[in-house]
Amino acid sequence: MANYNNEDNPEFLNNYIVHMKVVRLLAERTISEYYFDIRLFLKYIHSKTSDTADDISDISIKDMQISELQKIKVSDIYDFIFYTSDERRNSERARYRKISSLRSFFKYMTKDVHLLSSDPTKDIDIRVPKKNMPKYLSLSESRKLLETAGTAESRRDYCILTIFLNCGIRLSELVGIDISDIDFTENRMTVLGKGNKKRVIYLNKACIDAINSYIEVRNSDKNASEETALFLSNQKKRISKRRVQQIVENSLKIAGLNGKGITTHKLRHTAATLMYQYGDADVLTLKKLLGHASTATTEIYTHLNDENVRDAVESNPLSTMTSPKKDEK
Repeated sequence: MANYNNEDNPEFLNNYIVHMKVVRLLAERTISEYYFDIRLFLKYIHSKTSDTADDISDISIKDMQISELQKIKVSDIYDFIFYTSDERRNSERARYRKISSLRSFFKYMTKDVHLLSSDPTKDIDIRVPKKNMPKYLSLSESRKLLETAGTAESRRDYCILTIFLNCGIRLSELVGIDISDIDFTENRMTVLGKGNKKRVIYLNKACIDAINSYIEVRNSDKNASEETALFLSNQKKRISKRRVQQIVENSLKIAGLNGKGITTHKLRHTAATLMYQYGDADVLTLKKLLGHASTATTEIYTHLNDENVRDAVESNPLSTMTSPKKDEK
């Protein structure tokens, strides 16, 4: 866990951090964002009754009491948002995130641990900022990326790109794949997603072909035989996230697709977009495929027939591409 300066926090804030990590199983980045938003808010509230520091960031909240939270009104929330806009130059999206952080915190304080009797955020009316359209590669650009990678020496790199573009897998999920996670009989693999939740990824022909081609050269190296990970570094150890990012960056550069803001995560968007635009995958099927869901959404789509998910992968227009048959690794 990141350094949250626990000794400088009131007990209720430290307990909330634990709740986010252990009970809600939030991602580390989300926990950090919520924590810093809430801590700034508490410092802002405390500054109204404290003159010990000129800068809000320097104010200590270690001794802050629940009684101080009980006095918070809706107007205090609006004042804080105005402060983040006027003095800290927060963007509309950053301000909205702070509202989300505070809503989560006060819900915990009122409904989970019952330390507060009322939630000052329940009547907050803040306009939701427009979401930017995610960047992704077009079908022709995706083909070009794979075709260019197909002329390179590494079957491993081609396999990595193929899985990203066909399965919409996360970077952390990709580096975590073990060979034992792949069921070659059913053409599927199990990955560990956010919140340590496992899900099944169905593998189309392009993925199976690329994996088999890579494993052929991977297993020919005696030094790699004892490693459980599917994707290995040049040191025959599980490949790192940074190394995968470098592979993607270099492949995009070779294909003439650099400078477009494409990352490993944008390849995930690309896979989803291609299946939505060219296949029969609806939004709910894609949510199941990508492991993208809140609890409420999960209840809606977990009853979908898994064949819908398999069909979505098979319908990816890149599913018929085959990997180059080379002897190089």
